[in-house]
Amino acid sequence: MQRWRGLEDIPQDWGRSVVTIGSYDGVHRGHQLIIGRTVERARELSVPAVVVTFDPHPSEVVRPGSHPPLLAPHHRRAELMAELGVDAVLVLPFTAEFSQLSAADFIVKVLVDKLRARAVVEGPNFRFGHRAAGNVAFLAELGTSYDYEVEVIDLHVSGEAGGGEPFSSTLTRRLIAAGDVEGASEILGRPHRVEGVVVRGAQRGRELGYPTANVETLPHTAIPADGVYAGWLTANGERMPAAISVGTNPQFDGVDRTVEAYAIDRVGLDLYGLHAAVDFLAFVRGQEKFDSIDSLLVAMGEDVKKCRDLTA
Repeated sequence: MQRWRGLEDIPQDWGRSVVTIGSYDGVHRGHQLIIGRTVERARELSVPAVVVTFDPHPSEVVRPGSHPPLLAPHHRRAELMAELGVDAVLVLPFTAEFSQLSAADFIVKVLVDKLRARAVVEGPNFRFGHRAAGNVAFLAELGTSYDYEVEVIDLHVSGEAGGGEPFSSTLTRRLIAAGDVEGASEILGRPHRVEGVVVRGAQRGRELGYPTANVETLPHTAIPADGVYAGWLTANGERMPAAISVGTNPQFDGVDRTVEAYAIDRVGLDLYGLHAAVDFLAFVRGQEKFDSIDSLLVAMGEDVKKCRDLTA
């Protein structure tokens, strides 16, 4: 799959394509319907399927300080899109200047001149251009002049997560913030993941017999509520069952929130400096401060047993 950063990265001889546009944070099951149909239509027309997305999130430019917690960084979204059959991902740098682009100019500069869209696939609430003035009706109206068709996909998907609320990135973030990683998994179609470089912490886990990988998460990452979770730690190409701790470590009067993963039953791992991913399977218990270190060790032993069983 090709990955482009900005319009100038698109090959000069790029032919026709089927395009979908959106933030697609998390590439959840609703997004998968739109992207899947984009790929399907591209195959029908024998042209490539392209996803157009933005960095940073448009809200950070339009309303500084309002950047939502991210469900997946851009490289992870690209991986997920590639798995769905997408041929190219275009990440457009979203700047203050770019935010002033009218809906009509966006269509001409991006869809017509650069991607030569043969078809555009979107959800019914898609908005674009300065002050989000463009919608799918406007997109279709200009399609008659610029020789592309527009297909609108109903991305209404719901399940048990959020009490039956339609799946969305907003709902997913809310569930993650509440520690409901199982509900988030239902929406995403996979466990929620955070990732970053393994850094040196206070090394108390090692002293207690449970050495953990302290993952320095990427900026704006959606991190689950403080507590203990079952899941997996992936590093150096290996996926390992893990007991995961999120929080400030109140037992030792910690201040900074951390994500630490203990690779269950693994001895002698040295992951410092490596990029690692932590996948959250299930909530085990909330963050606690115990009466003594002995009580903490008993609880940690029980946590590991539960996590071992849940990931078996």
